[in-house]
Amino acid sequence: MTDEWMLPGATKEPQTVGAQWNPLGQTLIDGVRIHEVRHVPKASGRLTEIYRRDWLTDSELVDQVFQVVMSPGQITAWHAHERTLDRLFVSEGSARIVLYDTRPDSPTRGTINQFLFGEHRPALVVIPARVWHGVQNTGSTPVCVLNLVDSAYDYASPDHWRVPADSPHVPFTFPPA
Repeated sequence: MTDEWMLPGATKEPQTVGAQWNPLGQTLIDGVRIHEVRHVPKASGRLTEIYRRDWLTDSELVDQVFQVVMSPGQITAWHAHERTLDRLFVSEGSARIVLYDTRPDSPTRGTINQFLFGEHRPALVVIPARVWHGVQNTGSTPVCVLNLVDSAYDYASPDHWRVPADSPHVPFTFPPA
């Protein structure tokens, strides 16, 4: 056997995913839960379940559902809530969802999680209160992100905190889409 086909300087890639294409080497932030779903082919198209309370240990109710539509390449980051639990689901397009844990008593303080989900690989991402998060449209079409929060938006006193996407206090840089 000869290695004549090998180019100089080539290196073997390490394993980054398991047999179900789940990312390896990423410790989930404490309280974050992921539930991937499968599309159900139908004669008229497809059916996709977005949320079932029995999927997760999440006992909180859904108090409001809203949709955010983002143009290609757009980023909405960084934001967090003091009390509100977010549940994000990308229904159309593709998105990068990034989380950053700054909670002082969290065993995963300082941890970054990054997920690529969308219409081809749907999943529900449960984000606990006080975990900073951002979403980037990684596709060439608009992305639709549903949020199924446990506490409806309070118009008079929003539970919504923001820092810019390029904040020096978050150790993550969104790559070009």
